[in-house]
Amino acid sequence: MALGTATAPYELRFDAGRICLDLLATAHPQERFDSLDALRAWIAGAGLVPPGTPLAHADTGWLTVFRELRGEVSRLVQAGLAPEPRPAPGAALGRVNEIARTAPPAPRAVPGRDGVLVRELDGPPECAQLLGAVARDAVEMLTDPVARARLRQCEGDNCRIVYLDSSRGRRRRWCSSEVCGNRERVARHRRRAALTRS
Repeated sequence: MALGTATAPYELRFDAGRICLDLLATAHPQERFDSLDALRAWIAGAGLVPPGTPLAHADTGWLTVFRELRGEVSRLVQAGLAPEPRPAPGAALGRVNEIARTAPPAPRAVPGRDGVLVRELDGPPECAQLLGAVARDAVEMLTDPVARARLRQCEGDNCRIVYLDSSRGRRRRWCSSEVCGNRERVARHRRRAALTRS
């Protein structure tokens, strides 16, 4: 699957418009962080590390803290989507701010096989550094009025995915035209066909 697309409803998705929102999508329609391999694939797919970065040192504790950060970011995003007056962010804000204090992994440029400079990390990424990168992305998004105004909840049946609407005219209705949009079109077609038969 190419990054930024989704062809099956249970694959990791990277089409929400921000890393922190892609993290939220890992809880829908079911828990996707059910193994270290899934977490490693998400870390690489989200671009938190350069391609090919070894993550063999990740342990099950990483699953726990990534899920915890996902919950805190979700609370803040849902509060931001709520109608005025918005609920107070509570403890989630303090936790995300605390995690965001940790600097992300340090990159460095090195010559690649063909002599072109490529990005690699200065050392194996620590869990706290990766969490810090995601938390910083959430802080940047939630404090940017333009980004906040583009936050949307998917209108698909039973879909909780939140995304940034970057469409022309800001009329995007679904997290993915190929997933939820297609389901809606099929359902609409079936309703019309049923009315015609009646």
